[in-house]
Amino acid sequence: MAALSMLIAMLLLGFVDNYVARIATEVSVWQFLAVRSVMALGLVAGLSFAGMGTLRPKRWWAVGLRSLLIAIGMMCYFGSLAFMPIAQSLAGLFTSPIFVLLMTVLVLRQKIGPWRVIAVVVGFTGILVVLGVQEGLPGAIMLLPVAGGFFYAMGSLATRLLCAEESTISMLAGIMGLQGLIGTSVMIGLAVIAPAVPEGAAGFLLRGWIWPIPSIFPLIVLQAVVSVVGVFFLIRAYQWGEASQVSVLEYTIMIFGPFFGWLLMGQAVTPSMIAGIVLIMIAGLIIAVRSR
Repeated sequence: MAALSMLIAMLLLGFVDNYVARIATEVSVWQFLAVRSVMALGLVAGLSFAGMGTLRPKRWWAVGLRSLLIAIGMMCYFGSLAFMPIAQSLAGLFTSPIFVLLMTVLVLRQKIGPWRVIAVVVGFTGILVVLGVQEGLPGAIMLLPVAGGFFYAMGSLATRLLCAEESTISMLAGIMGLQGLIGTSVMIGLAVIAPAVPEGAAGFLLRGWIWPIPSIFPLIVLQAVVSVVGVFFLIRAYQWGEASQVSVLEYTIMIFGPFFGWLLMGQAVTPSMIAGIVLIMIAGLIIAVRSR
């Protein structure tokens, strides 16, 4: 049941994240996250009322810090989807186990064996291979999903060290709430400075508030609903199974995501991208298997 739940979660998330590229042609990532968070918070509240967990954190500051780190990571990930195939964005986001391992060594001063040292080398080789497929994109944009992986890793460490006794529902609500708050704040700032905004997906990071949005509003609704359902199955997978075993199946999203990107958006996956993704997956699998 744990394995099946994880596969369903990765299938749903790998499917629905592809529509962010379509949403990016009309609104900003900030408006997308703000509107999405309102819908998602309603769904999360419904899960709480259904008995899945409390919305009230035990330690507000710990949940707030974790939520901020993961919210920034997901913003970087979503922001990158407008500029590159989902395969590259996912490869950057899934560098998070490598960053977790590095922070475990550098910050927590824990020792690691040769296998996980090899995993770090293999993983960063994969990053360099994936980032080498730039297709004219500026280097800063290519680093955006890797930055997402870094902040997601910091959020994972905060989960482990600070939020072990917190309700999953309260942590999910914290992420969604902060994404909405940050998205709204940035939109207000963009309205004040009024930057020149490129047309189409190129303006995904710079647009302010746009309304009405009849053509893409259903896609935002779809993204919110399917994301919450996917995260629900993700939570259940970790509740039902051993984390070290279940986490390995998270890498199936790097199959589902590019498959739906090709099927729905016509995104090509080059041999060099595949090679880099495989190296990152191998590194993550080594870390998952060798870590206690």
